[in-house]
Amino acid sequence: MCDSGSDEDITAEDGGSTESVRKGCDPLVSTQRSKLQQRRAKLNQQINRELRLRSGAENLYRASSNQKVKETVALELSFVNSNLQLLKEELEELNSSMNVYQTERLFTFVPMIPLGLKETKEIDMTVPLQDFISEHYSEDASLYLNEIRDFMELRQAMRTPSRNEAGQELLKEYYNQLYFLDQRFFSPHRSLGIHFHWYDSLTGVPSVQRALAFEKGSVLFNIGALYTQIGARQDRLTLTGIQNAIDAFQRAAGAFLYLQENFSHAPSLDMSSPALSMLVRLMVAQVQECVCEKVILNMQNNDLNVLLQAAQEAARVSDVYSLVLQAMSVPLLKDYVPFSWISMVQVKTHHFRALAHYYTAVALCDCSAMSDEDEDEGGEIKALIQVHTRRPEKLNLHDPEDMRRLGKAHLRKAIIRHEEALRLHGVCKMLRKMDILQEVLSHAHACSLEKYSEIDQEDDFCEVAEAPEIQSHTQQKPDITTPDFSGVRVTDIFHRLGPLSVFAARNRWVRRHACLVRGEAGLGLTLRGDSPVLVAGVLPGGCAAEAGLREGDYIVAVNGADCRWAEHAEVVHALKSSTERGLELDVITLQSHELRPTYTYATQATISSVKRSKTNVTLCLHRTRAVRRDNIL
Repeated sequence: MCDSGSDEDITAEDGGSTESVRKGCDPLVSTQRSKLQQRRAKLNQQINRELRLRSGAENLYRASSNQKVKETVALELSFVNSNLQLLKEELEELNSSMNVYQTERLFTFVPMIPLGLKETKEIDMTVPLQDFISEHYSEDASLYLNEIRDFMELRQAMRTPSRNEAGQELLKEYYNQLYFLDQRFFSPHRSLGIHFHWYDSLTGVPSVQRALAFEKGSVLFNIGALYTQIGARQDRLTLTGIQNAIDAFQRAAGAFLYLQENFSHAPSLDMSSPALSMLVRLMVAQVQECVCEKVILNMQNNDLNVLLQAAQEAARVSDVYSLVLQAMSVPLLKDYVPFSWISMVQVKTHHFRALAHYYTAVALCDCSAMSDEDEDEGGEIKALIQVHTRRPEKLNLHDPEDMRRLGKAHLRKAIIRHEEALRLHGVCKMLRKMDILQEVLSHAHACSLEKYSEIDQEDDFCEVAEAPEIQSHTQQKPDITTPDFSGVRVTDIFHRLGPLSVFAARNRWVRRHACLVRGEAGLGLTLRGDSPVLVAGVLPGGCAAEAGLREGDYIVAVNGADCRWAEHAEVVHALKSSTERGLELDVITLQSHELRPTYTYATQATISSVKRSKTNVTLCLHRTRAVRRDNIL
């Protein structure tokens, strides 16, 4: 799996504590959500075991020429496949557990569809990282055990993020640290031998890769998934709760879109381009649903304009869920997406189309009752005509009776749509278990029936009118929000290895020791920059040249004191403070400086992201001063 656009937007500090203050949720706390995640993790392990058994049995069946052995293996395969099917059905049931993520007060609106987090195995990176530190950096690896432990604890914590902004910061902190880990330890010349295990969010099928990009992509997927859970748990009976839900679903859409655009060759289906495209559309649809709910929540005294706005917003929601259904029906996903998700999307498509007809009917009936009192009758009639996709045929909306007939026609369509939504709800076993959904659908159906009986007249022998469809329109279009990793400040855990511009996995260098004694003409060298200080020039025949210093060397220690992170003035002061016995210098000479082969990735997103945030690019380099300073010693 390859990534691009994942190495920017990182804010770092060169000093301070490397210890993370963020912790994951306690896995022993028995909340409904933690129990659900624990069951999902256990099922993932069982599915992994059955898949390995099936793979072994299939290999044995192909390799064996003994008929009895083949019959025995075939029988075993049938048992394994049956177990796999049962486990996948159980996992699908867990993924369909939408009630766990909803707020208990939510009984007016349809539940949202949240996404479960991807599970991963615990990884012990101690030996691979120690080996690399010893071989590449020529350091005593035992001195970096605390840093390795801190990083592993951070990874362990991000497996169980809390369902709030602190959990998001934890995931983003780990994502930012992966940038530094990539620069420090993932060399283009060798493999660390670390394997990243992640399970598919919906099927539990495991995927294993050595590429750090797979780890980054999986964390980014969980950032989006966690936002879906945060959005689903908001109390959408308040304007604040609805706005928070809109923000969360927009951020979830942004995370999935960012993943789709910047990562390729995903080994798991949940991170494939069609699946991510479907998830983006689903999040956008849920944003649009929240916008419609906000209009309905603000509705007072059956105001005509608000009723028509609600009708058009509901029609818009129905349209976008139709697009989600199309995305779920592509060949790659039609057998992958849980049936309960497909059923829920179908239910919402019909439910909101029914609401569009219902609110239009209420507007027509109320308008016909108040038209004699309203001075702006012409404006209302125009609005009632424009809310339809076409002008109603054979009806004069200036006539209250014709308006009532058209309203009645809309109610008939609403009732048909409500009944279809209830039918689809009854077909899906998982949706039947959702009492909230049953109550919402039944209440909306009852409202349409009540309104229909209210305007129905026994002596109505007029020709049945035909209601046109409602013109979909929204006052607030979804604004997909790209993840902002710069908002979470992190310190490179392995910053003691030295400035990243020099001490990185892509660089190779030779470390040398030099004894420097000041002569009458000085030390005979020119210094530039800081962290680390560069030998910009060496005077031929001078003391520095005789000691073996060369232009381009970096000074990393003076008299045994580490100065890799030292500023320019500090190193100059240390060199000027030399005694008659001279100075003991440790310097390094870069032998190669190879750029990462990012050209194999989709680099367009990286370039645009770098242009958007120039300050973040400098953080990937060692700190330099705005003013060039050369010191001749």
